Amino acid sequence: MRTLSPRAENTTRIIAPVAAGALVLGIWQLLVSVGGVDDYLLPSPASIIDQIVEFWPSMLSAAAVTGLNALLGLIVGSVLGILFALLASLTRVIDYMSAPVVAALAVIPIVALAPVLNTMFGADSQTGRQVIAGLASFVPVFINTLRGLRQTLPVHRDLMRSYAANRAQIMRTVTLPTATPFVFTGIRIASSLAVISALVAEYFGGPRGGLGGLISTSAASSAYPRAWAYVVAGIVLGLAFYLITLALERLVMKRRG
Repeated sequence: MRTLSPRAENTTRIIAPVAAGALVLGIWQLLVSVGGVDDYLLPSPASIIDQIVEFWPSMLSAAAVTGLNALLGLIVGSVLGILFALLASLTRVIDYMSAPVVAALAVIPIVALAPVLNTMFGADSQTGRQVIAGLASFVPVFINTLRGLRQTLPVHRDLMRSYAANRAQIMRTVTLPTATPFVFTGIRIASSLAVISALVAEYFGGPRGGLGGLISTSAASSAYPRAWAYVVAGIVLGLAFYLITLALERLVMKRRG
């Protein structure tokens, strides 16, 4: 198998997904144009792009609202996930107690929880959406962090104890560095989940400023290309969160290396 140069490999990584996306859009446009698929079933990419061009200011403001809800939920959920994982790794009782709680949080249906939280915090509050994004972020960060904290080999801990290192020093110098890649994996997964959860929560009531509310409003008024345009904005927002967390992970790991 021929090995590509680093530059050629980086170029291929960019061109390959772009080409795949262009192919999918081309087939999509062809099916809608030639196959005569109605707009309410599947709008054409051309009509969606027209709506993006026309409504991009409202998309930016809506993405800012959804992005803020997702960001606050991601930060709070990640911090709590890391802290509880640390406690679970240090205390067996907390570990046993947290397992069923995390399992329950992982299967909470957002479509059922969103209306409840919107009612609890008020129709004009964004708090319910942020709580949902935080819950969605907590689970992957907790699970991955806890797994990372358990990766340290006992022989490494014994070696540190032989140098008279206390528990806090072992945690700082051995356990946490070993767990760092797992922590960032959890945050990277949580970043996309936070955006999805915030968007879905906006769809089910509350203030209409976010992407989810505008998708719901557009679909209810039969403006299906516009609804799909807001969906595209949600996809771009989710990708932005993922890429930013990925870049942050690479920066931290590069400094460690």
